[in-house]
Amino acid sequence: MFLASSLAPFLAMSPAQAETAYDFSLPDITGGMLALADYRGKAVLVVNTASYCGFTKQYEGLQALWDGYRDKGLIVLGVPSNDFGAQEPGAKAEIKEFCEVNFAINFPMSDKIRVKGQDAHPLYKWLEAETGKTPKWNFHKFLIGADGRALRDFSSLTKPQSKKLIHAVEAALPQN
Repeated sequence: MFLASSLAPFLAMSPAQAETAYDFSLPDITGGMLALADYRGKAVLVVNTASYCGFTKQYEGLQALWDGYRDKGLIVLGVPSNDFGAQEPGAKAEIKEFCEVNFAINFPMSDKIRVKGQDAHPLYKWLEAETGKTPKWNFHKFLIGADGRALRDFSSLTKPQSKKLIHAVEAALPQN
């Protein structure tokens, strides 16, 4: 009984059963859980990140996006992953410190998870089922609408401040 109850937060609904991103939770980088249901009614940009990648400087743009749009209903959600080139080798405390010290990151971040393959987190399996896309490298971005539906993805090459990403974010923001 203890085992089942202690694992319950990690045993998310299967991607086939899920209707929206709100059906998933991720382990938080601070030790708790990030329930996407807490972001109901907001647009969410989910980005798989890595500390030692050529795209790591995108953290600056992600923080600027968060700063500029969070009051309008955008959540930037960083998802560290070691799936590509073993470029996120550290533990959650190291990742958190790296992001805070080097990029002043204060948007929500999950603990390190798998984002591709058979062992991918259920959220990423759902995103693949919804969009037909999987991350090909670090800093791949998925935009989820205020209704919890996956809208589209952006490759690692798409910078957070690109016009096409900004336009998509603005269109996805909740209508007040």
